[in-house]
Amino acid sequence: MQKIIDEKSLALLCIQLLLAAILFLTTSAANSNPPQNLLIMGDSLSAGYGINREKDWASLLATHMKATHPHIRVINASISGETTSGALARLPAILASTHPHWVLITLGANDGLRGQSLNAMENNLNNIVTLIQQHGGKALLAGIRLPPNYGKVFNTRFHAVYVNIAKNKNLPLLPFLLKDVGGNMKLMQNDGLHPNEAAQTIMFETVRQFLSEICRQHERKNSNFSGRERNLHRRALPYY
Repeated sequence: MQKIIDEKSLALLCIQLLLAAILFLTTSAANSNPPQNLLIMGDSLSAGYGINREKDWASLLATHMKATHPHIRVINASISGETTSGALARLPAILASTHPHWVLITLGANDGLRGQSLNAMENNLNNIVTLIQQHGGKALLAGIRLPPNYGKVFNTRFHAVYVNIAKNKNLPLLPFLLKDVGGNMKLMQNDGLHPNEAAQTIMFETVRQFLSEICRQHERKNSNFSGRERNLHRRALPYY
């Protein structure tokens, strides 16, 4: 009889230890990947202008992150018509409320289309990056190109703004947010300026590849990490 009791007690103890181990591992995994926010600051190109909700590229990215990196939450603070000056004015309150780890900046199109000062645009973007860094975040920059009718000289100067900021601030740069979309009227809305719904998956893939490349670069920089550390870095966007 005593042997049966001992066997039952031992089995119960084993179950309790197993449950405790599972709880410990679950808690450790959660702590190793605390919630992290990826903020998108942009204009109508990122706000899904004219696109059904949840089908714009930013929403597709949010869905992708939820499935592959559930600890990363995508917050889209883009609004149609936004300029670099408008975003700079809005940014302090947004940073204070969202505390992002990363901020993907997709601004400048409206500055260029309205013929605003490129020096002012560059200053605004520099100040945006500085604010992000002061709040402990990492800035990621996406460039824009203007329609050909704005002229080669202005287009060259316009795009150079992004290149200069990325170089001077040591930021990852996505050269063209509308890669494989811009200039293709089949992928544009009737106004010829805003991507249509079919273009959103292309834009999502462009951004996804950009973020994936940042991850790969970060892993190469940290190739001397232990296996566990490398695995953790695969599950999060990197800090530079």
